[in-house]
Amino acid sequence: MQNKYEVNGLQLHYGDFHALKNVSLAIPERSVTALIGPSGCGKSTFLRTLNRMNDMIAGTRVEGEIKLSGESIYAPGTDVELLRKRVGMVFQQPNPFPLSIYDNIAYGPRLHGKKDKKQLNEIVERSLRGASIWEEVKDDLHKSAMGLSGGQQQRVCIARALAVDPDVLLMDESTSALDPISTLKIEDLVRDLKKNYTIIMVTHNMHQAARVSDMTVFFLNGEVIEANDTEKLFSTPSDERTEQYITGRFG
Repeated sequence: MQNKYEVNGLQLHYGDFHALKNVSLAIPERSVTALIGPSGCGKSTFLRTLNRMNDMIAGTRVEGEIKLSGESIYAPGTDVELLRKRVGMVFQQPNPFPLSIYDNIAYGPRLHGKKDKKQLNEIVERSLRGASIWEEVKDDLHKSAMGLSGGQQQRVCIARALAVDPDVLLMDESTSALDPISTLKIEDLVRDLKKNYTIIMVTHNMHQAARVSDMTVFFLNGEVIEANDTEKLFSTPSDERTEQYITGRFG
C-alpha cells in the first residue's frame, strides 16, 4: 500500500507554545487512520496541518516536512486553496451553510467554476449518494439543510466535502456531537468511503478507533508515542503509556 502522506520532523509552535514535537509519520492511502490521545495532546493540531488550516492562526510556526502524494505542501508557491480542495475537512459540530441542501453541495463546485445545471445536478446526486443520504433528502433538496437532524446535517457536510473531488477527508471528532444511531451510520459510511478516499480521523472514542480504523496513532503532549496497525496497537501496544491510555488509566 502506498503512502498518501509522509511527515518528517514536524514541529509546530503557537507563539511560545510548542504544540507538535518532531512528529514523523507515514499515512497509507485509501485507508482509515485514527488519531487518539487525551485532550490537548496535539491530535487536532496535527490534523489541521495536513491541509494548512493552522495557517489561519496568528503566531503559528511550522518546521519540518509534510508531503502529500510526494509533494511538499509547505513548498513556496503551494496553492493552498487547491490543497484544501484536495484535502476536505469535516468538523466536530455539523456546520451546514444556511442554504438549501442542494446549494450546500453545489457551493464548492460553483466556487471552482462549475456553472452547468446538468453537471451540478449530477455532482449533487453523486455526492449525496456518496454520503449515504440521497434517499433521505432527494425529495427535499430545495429545503434548508438547517432543518435536518444532527446526523443528517453531518452527512450533508460530508457530501459537501466530497462534491469537490478530494483525495483526503479529515474528520475532527465528527461523531462526538451525534446520537449513537447517527454515529454508527457515519462509521458505516467511513468504512465505505475508504475504497476511494484516504480518511484521517480524530476520535476520543477508543471503541470507534478499534471499529473503523486500519491504523491508529497515539499522541501525548504533542508527540507521537506509537503508530501501528489498529489491531496490534490495541492488543499488544509497544509503549506502556499507550497501554495505560487505552485501558483508561489516564486521559
